Amino acid sequence: MTRYDVGPSVRPGEGAASPAGDPPQTEPIRTGLPPSPEPTTLIRVSRQAEDEVPEEDSAGEPPAGIRTRLRRVLRGYSSVRTRVLTAMLVLSALGLLLAGATAYALQRNDLNNDMDDSLTRSFQEFETLLATGIDPTTLEPFVEADQLVYLVMQRTLTQPNEGMMAVRDGRVIYYANQEVEVRLEDDPELVRYVTDVAPPDQVTIQSVDTAFTNYRVMVAPVILASDAQPTYFVLGFDADAEHQQVNRTFGTYALINMATLLLIGVVGFLLVGKLLDPIRRVRTTAQRITETDLSQRIEVTGNDDLSDLTRTVNAMLDRLEGSFVSQRRLLDDVGHELRTPITIIQGHLELQDSGDPQDVQAVRDIALDELDRMRLLVDDLVTLAGIAGPDFVRPEPVNLGRLTDDVMDKVRTLGARRWIIDGRAEAIAVLDARRITQAWLQLAANSVKFTEEGTTIAIGSRKDDDGVHLWVRDEGVGIAREDQLRIFERFERGASSKRTEGAGLGLTIVSAITEAHGGEVELQSAPGRGATFTMVIPPLPAPSASARPAAPARKPSGPTEPETQS
Repeated sequence: MTRYDVGPSVRPGEGAASPAGDPPQTEPIRTGLPPSPEPTTLIRVSRQAEDEVPEEDSAGEPPAGIRTRLRRVLRGYSSVRTRVLTAMLVLSALGLLLAGATAYALQRNDLNNDMDDSLTRSFQEFETLLATGIDPTTLEPFVEADQLVYLVMQRTLTQPNEGMMAVRDGRVIYYANQEVEVRLEDDPELVRYVTDVAPPDQVTIQSVDTAFTNYRVMVAPVILASDAQPTYFVLGFDADAEHQQVNRTFGTYALINMATLLLIGVVGFLLVGKLLDPIRRVRTTAQRITETDLSQRIEVTGNDDLSDLTRTVNAMLDRLEGSFVSQRRLLDDVGHELRTPITIIQGHLELQDSGDPQDVQAVRDIALDELDRMRLLVDDLVTLAGIAGPDFVRPEPVNLGRLTDDVMDKVRTLGARRWIIDGRAEAIAVLDARRITQAWLQLAANSVKFTEEGTTIAIGSRKDDDGVHLWVRDEGVGIAREDQLRIFERFERGASSKRTEGAGLGLTIVSAITEAHGGEVELQSAPGRGATFTMVIPPLPAPSASARPAAPARKPSGPTEPETQS
């Protein structure tokens, strides 16, 4: 390999050298974006891999009997409906249960607080009499504690589910009148609690659970200076009776919830069926689609997620139809391209004079030439067919300077041109050197087709923050703007390429190789001003296992002026 010196510093985008007085070259055009009326629009190559034809599923064939088909449709359709409806009911039930349990706990807590507040207020009235120690009826001090308790009980108005009594020496001495429903004196366990458990020197509010019921009671012991024997004033609520009202309320709440869940189930069953209707239409449409008829589309109704799904499926069908059309067009184009050399070979073989050696040799040369064209076409098609493969490109660290010189060694044999290097990147990049070389040579061969002998064709490489730039610049006929987008399509050629050979797949392969590296092809050209094709490859991470040490770039040798081939 020879290391070539860098020629005049001309980067892609600056254009080829023009005669004095000529206007500057237009800005780069990157094929793939819609063209702009401005001459400096950047157009990028953008290709999409053709979708494969889906195989026909034999399981999708209708069953033998109508009943079996109906049962299968209903089972598949109702299963989704059942799962959605079950999820709705479970979530609704959990929500109602959580809300009811929270409200029930809050109601019970508020009820307990209300009972405690009522008992506390009653004790405050009792405490006023106890603090004065004067009987308001006789204006004399209380002598016995039971007198004070009796007076307090006379002045106390009990609430529903509330009762009271007075206990002294382990027996009930006073109790509420008969109109009070809660009879505390009839519960011996409560009386024993007051006598044996309640402290004799302080007022307490406690919950007491007996065989009769659960009480919330206040026990206030009364001890006077003249009467050391305590008399207990007991005021209490039947807590179970108080809670029963809350329980009845939330029992009704539970019944209402059950009816609500039933209503949700009925309405949800109908609603889910309506919501799943687009999916049913998708299935029905998919069953009607065949390999030869992809025109069926799903009717879009509404503006929700399912309608978006319907639009997505329709767009997928559009892509599939476009893919099938593209494949058919590809087959037609390949057939057309192959028909021409076959026709030429057949015609010459039919007309040749077998007895004339010169005619036989001429027909043989023509046949070999046409067979070479067919071989190149097949090779190009095989390359394009391998684009979707996982190992189409195998990136590894590559020395860009050495790669540039290697390509220069190879392009010099393509034609009698003045070959120079615009720039050489002395850096390491991660790419597939074999595929990049193939694309680079294709661009160089393309430039040879549209340039005259002795004109300059330059190649170059550069690495910056955007990645690696590899280009070929020529001084040929240039490319009209209306042709700059379509020349990257299969079997497409520009207006100036009609006099050249080739199947029209070269630039398609270049674009495919570049995009396989995650990059794009930029084109800068104008009629009469040559063209510059640049492959822009973004930075790729170096493979950890398969990376091999890159060979260093060779030291300069030979003349320092740009080396040319004439």
